[in-house]
Amino acid sequence: GHVVRNWKVRWFVLLQDKLLYYKIEGGKKEPSPKGRILLDGCTITCPCLEYENRPLLIKLKTKTNTDYFLECCSREERDSWALDITGAIHAGHPVQVQELHRMKNSFKLLENISLHHIVETMCDSSTGIKLTRNLEQGNRYKETFTGSALVDWLISNSFAVSRFEAVTLASMLMEENFIKPVGARSTEATRYSDLSEQFLDDSTALYMFAESSKKKISSKEELQFNISELRGTIVKQGFLVKQGHKRKNWKVRRFVLRADPAFLHYYDPTKEENRPVGGFSLRGCLVSALEDNGVPAGVKGNVQGNLFKIITKNDIHYYIQASSKAERAQWIEAIKPLT
Repeated sequence: GHVVRNWKVRWFVLLQDKLLYYKIEGGKKEPSPKGRILLDGCTITCPCLEYENRPLLIKLKTKTNTDYFLECCSREERDSWALDITGAIHAGHPVQVQELHRMKNSFKLLENISLHHIVETMCDSSTGIKLTRNLEQGNRYKETFTGSALVDWLISNSFAVSRFEAVTLASMLMEENFIKPVGARSTEATRYSDLSEQFLDDSTALYMFAESSKKKISSKEELQFNISELRGTIVKQGFLVKQGHKRKNWKVRRFVLRADPAFLHYYDPTKEENRPVGGFSLRGCLVSALEDNGVPAGVKGNVQGNLFKIITKNDIHYYIQASSKAERAQWIEAIKPLT
């Protein structure tokens, strides 16, 4: 309401250039609508996170700077209304309407997106995601957020343009151990082998920041890390696919092989900072090609072939895929003299 700031149920009718609202369902017995919102020059915000306890809001700002806050009954209904209202706002511009539907049905993450930057923004005390206490099946969880709340936050902060894109981005955050599921609902979903089904855009699925995302490395420690491991001469570098140690899924990584000291580091190509996400000394390692007939024990998921394995002196097994047998042979030949 504009005079009394309370919330009232209204029946809305969307026309080509205006949004009408009635007091009675269907507008029956009412000679005229209770009010109207002219859509010409309007801007729409969805999701609107201005009210912490009302996650299903759409905000309309008219060209005269009047704000309307509309609350829907579900996220699906909210997003459907937002899409149709946006189409009506741009009705006189068919190219914009076509682009709107293309964005809704397409998937394209921002180039060079930094997951570290997203997490830092999420942790910001003023603009970050709100952490709350939640109750699930009799268990209380502190400092958590729901899956749907994270999806809304990613869209609201322009890290994603659609819910599908936001879910994929949230899945990447979980895959890289920035966030983790808590409670039965979200934990159960991680049992799916398909990454796209592991994160839930659901108001009953709970998540929290993983401990690893809170650990800050001091500049002194980082300098020592760089001096001790990254001072070697680069012998070979290129993109390979590596199996993760925890989730056993496959990720594209840029590998850099260095000599004196002999180290193999791998980098996440989606992150802006030029800092390895992992690496190990090659001294005492064993490297060997794996036959393509059959999947060896310890290897799961989508295996395309051209596999090779590196076993460190601490008995840690790394499974890596090259794009061809020739490329696999080149990497093995480059690594062997440094072990």
